[in-house]
Amino acid sequence: MEQIIKSLLENDLYKFSMGQAIYHQFSDYKTTWSFKCRNKDVKFSEETVEEIRNQIRLFCGLRFTEDELDYLNNIRWIKGSYVDFLRLWKPRYEDFTIELQEDGTLFLETYGTWLNTSMYEVPTLAIVNEVYFRMNHDYQKLFEDFKVKADEKVRDVAEGKYLLGSYSEFGLRRRLSSEAQEYIVKELAKVKSGPSKFLGTSNVYLARKYDLTPVGTMAHEWIMCVGQGNHRHNPAYSNYYSLEAWVKEYGVLNGTALTDTITTDCFLRDFNLTFATLFSGVRHDSGDPIEWGEKMLKQYETLGIDPVNKTLLFSDSLNFEKADEICRHFSGRCKVAFGIGTYLSNDTSVEPLNIVMKVTKCNGQDVAKISDVDGKGMCKNQSYVDYLNRSIDWRMKNEVVKNV
Repeated sequence: MEQIIKSLLENDLYKFSMGQAIYHQFSDYKTTWSFKCRNKDVKFSEETVEEIRNQIRLFCGLRFTEDELDYLNNIRWIKGSYVDFLRLWKPRYEDFTIELQEDGTLFLETYGTWLNTSMYEVPTLAIVNEVYFRMNHDYQKLFEDFKVKADEKVRDVAEGKYLLGSYSEFGLRRRLSSEAQEYIVKELAKVKSGPSKFLGTSNVYLARKYDLTPVGTMAHEWIMCVGQGNHRHNPAYSNYYSLEAWVKEYGVLNGTALTDTITTDCFLRDFNLTFATLFSGVRHDSGDPIEWGEKMLKQYETLGIDPVNKTLLFSDSLNFEKADEICRHFSGRCKVAFGIGTYLSNDTSVEPLNIVMKVTKCNGQDVAKISDVDGKGMCKNQSYVDYLNRSIDWRMKNEVVKNV
């Protein structure tokens, strides 16, 4: 099989934004990441697992080129010290454990410095996904299915069938293939008419290739590791510690806060006037999007901030129909944006894989995510999840709210 990841830029932008802050503030942190396939009855063969190993070895042989580093250096918030670090950086195959389990499931973990392991997540998922579909299905037929559906989506956008505000493609980790993702990004970028604006893609490689905006700020790992990786911290204050560290790194730049790592209600306890002013917006990734958006607008209004200049970014399992409904609901009240993933990058006649790779330990201790819906966390220690829930519950019931 041809090499799947051909450039270290082929990663989501938020890996670089988090990576810079990790480099400057948490370079000694170590993390464990664990793979999970949420689909039922998906099995891997020894041949498939061996090809995954081969592709990850090829990924680990890559280095940033000077042209790629120049591109990163021209992004406003990326600092020269981080570019110099990336000039020396390389992935380590020794950080990976990849095994086929007796029941046909894939065991895949990485362990090492957070600086390294954070950068492995997205390329690894892209590799697993593409290898699986190429080796277990008629790939050419799937790609033809994909193109038919992609062309219909592009026509719908061009004809103004949907109101999507500013939307971006977020599908690298679960794409059918690199060929498929490039096809949809290239075609959407050609659409210049209609009420919706295609802003860009989270895939930095494709953003550079097609002169688009690379999109992304932070992921759940940031709040989990910053908030729970320091074992002296009360984990119910994870959002405060992570937002404070982000502002230390970026000030008013590059600011979209992710709300649902330890529930949005707990996030709002820390999203005070200072943070709400400095961050340009917030991102939704679980729970009812309309209910969530109304909570965000109420928070801004309670703090005396006019939300019309703030952005609500939605990124949870979206298609055009859902995005259109959300956009129309909040129209005129705030800025609305969407990050749309699998629907754009892996829509075929076959059910896509629902695969994730999550940080499960930081500095030798369990970490967990308590999102706004069940089923999105994957902590291996239920005792720690119970402790985190008790910490959040105590805070929500006993803390005096100040929001200043």
